[in-house]
Amino acid sequence: MDQVQEVRRNRAVVAASERVETLMLEGELEEADLLKLCEDLMHRLHRGTRQVVLDFADVAHLNYRGVRPLMARTEQFRRAGGDVKLSGLSPYLAAIFRAAGAHDTFELYPHMNDARAAFQLARAPFV
Repeated sequence: MDQVQEVRRNRAVVAASERVETLMLEGELEEADLLKLCEDLMHRLHRGTRQVVLDFADVAHLNYRGVRPLMARTEQFRRAGGDVKLSGLSPYLAAIFRAAGAHDTFELYPHMNDARAAFQLARAPFV
């Protein structure tokens, strides 16, 4: 499996590999935090990153107003041939995403390794 490097940045821990970047979010994410996350995703997209996992396992709360911009960024990744997958959402956070209208936008996984593996499976050749 890919080796993972971790670097702390403000409210997120970034785990980067050659193919899938994982952002491990933590704390309570306000609208401004999610907008900064969207900016960070755009920078990554422009640098050539196409596969991102956002891990919410250590997030207690998020402001629903930041979900729609996150949906828009995900659509930009898809138009560029990539995707953004979510992992570690508690039932509470999943309800916030549903209430914000994102129930059909994201693939949800219980653990970040499951989301990372989904990218690997999508690239696996069929025999």
